[in-house]
Amino acid sequence: MAAQDTSDAHLSEYGYKQEFDRSLKRFASFAIGFSFISITTGIFTTYAFVLNTAGPLGIWTWPIVIVGQLMVALVFGALASRMPLAGYTYQWMSRLANPHIGWLVGWFMFAFLIVDVVAVDYAVASAVAPVLFGYVGTTANTWIVTGAVILVQCLLIMFSTLWSERVNNVAVGTELIGIGGLTILIVVVGAIAGKLDWGHLFSKGAAAGASPYFGIGTLTHVSPWVLAFLLGSFTIVGFEACGNLAEETDEPERVVPRAMWTSVLLSGVLGFLFLIAITAATWDIPALTKSGTPVADIVDHVLGSVVGKVFLVLVFFSIFACGLVIFITASRVAWAMSRDERFPGWKAIRRVSHSYRTPLIATVVVGVVLEIVLASFATRTDVLFKLFSAATLMPAIIYLVTVLLYVVERRKLPAEKGFNLGAWEWPVIIVALVWLVFELSIFRDASFKDPWIYLVVMVGVGLIYFIYMVATKRSLTMPGKALEPEEAVASDPSE
Repeated sequence: MAAQDTSDAHLSEYGYKQEFDRSLKRFASFAIGFSFISITTGIFTTYAFVLNTAGPLGIWTWPIVIVGQLMVALVFGALASRMPLAGYTYQWMSRLANPHIGWLVGWFMFAFLIVDVVAVDYAVASAVAPVLFGYVGTTANTWIVTGAVILVQCLLIMFSTLWSERVNNVAVGTELIGIGGLTILIVVVGAIAGKLDWGHLFSKGAAAGASPYFGIGTLTHVSPWVLAFLLGSFTIVGFEACGNLAEETDEPERVVPRAMWTSVLLSGVLGFLFLIAITAATWDIPALTKSGTPVADIVDHVLGSVVGKVFLVLVFFSIFACGLVIFITASRVAWAMSRDERFPGWKAIRRVSHSYRTPLIATVVVGVVLEIVLASFATRTDVLFKLFSAATLMPAIIYLVTVLLYVVERRKLPAEKGFNLGAWEWPVIIVALVWLVFELSIFRDASFKDPWIYLVVMVGVGLIYFIYMVATKRSLTMPGKALEPEEAVASDPSE
């Protein structure tokens, strides 16, 4: 109780009152980051893309991504431990840089979360549901199933944070059992049945004729090897989501940073083992390259339809929970910005339901926006690629801007409360920056035109509202005390 009182006192220093129950403990906070990352979602969504662009050899980009994203998670942890506020990057930018930049980053983050929910829910409707329920996926029925999944998630978030938390906690178990169990069974059963070919781990598959395979590429084209980095880049994002629920977390200064880096590390190790297993089980690379559901096909081929479907149920639930967590994160970002009177419709969106203890209206608004974005993408060709590439591009930009902010303004941070990079600060920063610059360079490829268009459109909408706020003289001053430079001296280990 004393720790909760301390966290509430810190919140009041920033000009806010405690409106949520601090019901999230260590495991629940970790579960949010782990479920947002969801290696099940990422691999089931992007493995077909990797087979088509880089072949099975592309999976070896995964460990590099893990190292880069782990460094980013450590920087985010340092920020979250000092400013454990809902809205995370929006709050950090507003208080460390200025509220104008903070607002733009907050809106950009909201736009990313929206497209990410659609990408994840579209993945479960297109890459898992057809095999699990035995029907042929079409553009029309995939759109309908995705819309239905979004509606169920919306209702769950609206009426119960507790049940949303329970679903998410269970999903961690299904993810661990699903991915861990599948990995072990595929290796054991595949070895006994003679269905494993370890040589496939080094096959270029459909990209065998590409030259150069490992090259950097040109100004508007990247090599197959570089494109394969999207496998890990799309998957290992969202670890910072637990920071967005810091005001609902007990002892967030200590709990949230640990949840961030442990979710990345565990996801990275388990995900890579799973990738090795399914790649060794690719019995017919050309056929799987043409399939829209290669991972589900591999599971079915090695384990049989009955056992395979049991595990696909777990996979379906895990991906559903992933979308649920991202949906929750988007609603909290909209609520946090509305609390500061900086989001369209803020007067209604900032309300917290006294009956359900949830931002009810914020959740409904996010749900409506999700359905609109789904409708704008759903009739396009190659929908899943456009969605997951947009959901990879946007967080990379957010991460880079946030790490740069940390470099420039870290001396203004409040005193360390539970997590500190210490002597590792600069090595962590340098690796994170190098990785993020490289990751963003991938998106110069001409195939990413549509994600850039989505980005420009959403930023344009945000700028229109931003101009409106400025024209109507809306105050952009952050509530609470200003950060004092002398506070940072105590937290800087180099001083």
